[in-house]
Amino acid sequence: MNRVVDNLPKETKYSARFPDRLCDTLTYASIHLKGANRRMFMAETICSIGKGGQRMAEKILGWNRGTIRKGMHELRSGIHCVDNFSGRGRKASEEHLPDLLEDITAIVKPSSQTDPTFRTTKLYTPLTAKNVHNRLFEQKKYLEYELPTIRTISTKLNNLNFHPQKVAKTKPAKKIKETDAIFQQVHIINQQADETDGILRLSMDSKAKVNVGPFSRRGKSRQGEKAADHDYEPKDKLTPFGIFLPFYDESFFYFTQSKVTADFMIDCLQCLWPMLKQRFNPNTLIINLDNGPENNSHRTQFVKRIVDFVYANAVNIKLAYYPPYHSKYNPIERVWGVLENHWNGEILYSIEKVLGLARTMTYNGINPVVELIEKNYPTGIKLDKKTMNGYEKRIVRLQGLERWFVDVPVLWN
Repeated sequence: MNRVVDNLPKETKYSARFPDRLCDTLTYASIHLKGANRRMFMAETICSIGKGGQRMAEKILGWNRGTIRKGMHELRSGIHCVDNFSGRGRKASEEHLPDLLEDITAIVKPSSQTDPTFRTTKLYTPLTAKNVHNRLFEQKKYLEYELPTIRTISTKLNNLNFHPQKVAKTKPAKKIKETDAIFQQVHIINQQADETDGILRLSMDSKAKVNVGPFSRRGKSRQGEKAADHDYEPKDKLTPFGIFLPFYDESFFYFTQSKVTADFMIDCLQCLWPMLKQRFNPNTLIINLDNGPENNSHRTQFVKRIVDFVYANAVNIKLAYYPPYHSKYNPIERVWGVLENHWNGEILYSIEKVLGLARTMTYNGINPVVELIEKNYPTGIKLDKKTMNGYEKRIVRLQGLERWFVDVPVLWN
């Protein structure tokens, strides 16, 4: 019998010596034994198999060769190695609760804001670790006994770059009476968009103008280049405009030397639309904005271009504005914070240098798509009252919060 088995291929030989029922028995025993007893059982089994037993046990049973050798040493010497299981430390909470970090992020991220000064990439949140602990229990249906301690949740928040701190620079200048209601509605709309197929959420906003020239940023250059006095007139000025996909952490930057007008914003969205259509094929776009002068819900040219976009591309649009003085909660602002820290200390001496640095920036490991728009956009374009009334009939404003939530359906009565 052994001579016949030896002439078979390796895989067949292993199977012949390890019938299925025997494999199941050996595996069951090795799983339920611990420490030295488990190693001794493995060693005794290997000795009974004979030559090539270690290789076969590794191949068929999945036993670790290092553990087997340790057991063979203990069997020969008669001395058992002491197991220091406590020295390995406790497993992280996410080992027991694999969805914990995602659930914490889902709770904290909607209410977090970037540093208004863009000096750091930290995200500040008004929620404390205790608030997060309570929401995990109430909203995510965790059992109270399985939740980690508040101290552990605080550590997880810091590891995720969320900082539950009350910092003076993050406090808004003012707060209107509708602020809490606006935030509540924004969070509902955003959550629905992220959880529903066919709905894609975008965040749009522009950043402050960038002076192009030999100017130092924050006082010094990383390369030690000599910078000109910051009072000199710059060669050019570029204004970045961004479209950000919060659910996918993807960003698209459009730089212009012209004004960032309503026409410019919608042209950028139209430029991006073929890719969005091909990849996601959404039936609805949720757009997060702040109430800037060129994109607020009563800017006639912006409303006109949005309505025209809806009918030209057969896609519904819902505009969800953040409250006044709270624009730093808009997700695109987090990307601007990373960009500002990325090119801090660089001499932006040319347009090509600005675009090149923007392309090398990463947000959560993803590079943005960067484009220079050379078209000139005139300002001051607006609709007369009669024309605007026609467009106003095609949009639906949320009662009580008309300025901040606007629906533009494809079909209307």
